[in-house]
Amino acid sequence: MGAGLASVNERVEALRQRTFKFAIDILALCRKYSDAPEARVVRYQLAKCGTSVGANYRAACRSRSRAEFVSRMAVVLEEADEAEYWLHVTAASELMTRSLVEPLSREAGELAAIFTASLVTARRSYGVRV
Repeated sequence: MGAGLASVNERVEALRQRTFKFAIDILALCRKYSDAPEARVVRYQLAKCGTSVGANYRAACRSRSRAEFVSRMAVVLEEADEAEYWLHVTAASELMTRSLVEPLSREAGELAAIFTASLVTARRSYGVRV
């Protein structure tokens, strides 16, 4: 295996681990929501998109074609962005303290930025309009 491929594989694995940890941390936060009706709605939405980031990233890594990779990465980005949204809703509506939400909100934003850059690169590399 060439040095370049090893480096790519290491980055892919690091991102797989990072998105897995994000999912686990999201679920831990979800356990802290109250049982109020509005909190249940936000908790459900956050749990879905927050765990979907890693699951869809894993699927993207197993894509059978370039077009499928681009499509799946777009879903990964969408889910990371949605998780960031629900975390902002959580903090702004005071369903939880900002100190609990902020680290995950920051991580969601960083993941969204990573996936945005990856998607732009993939689209350019594969000849898909950006």
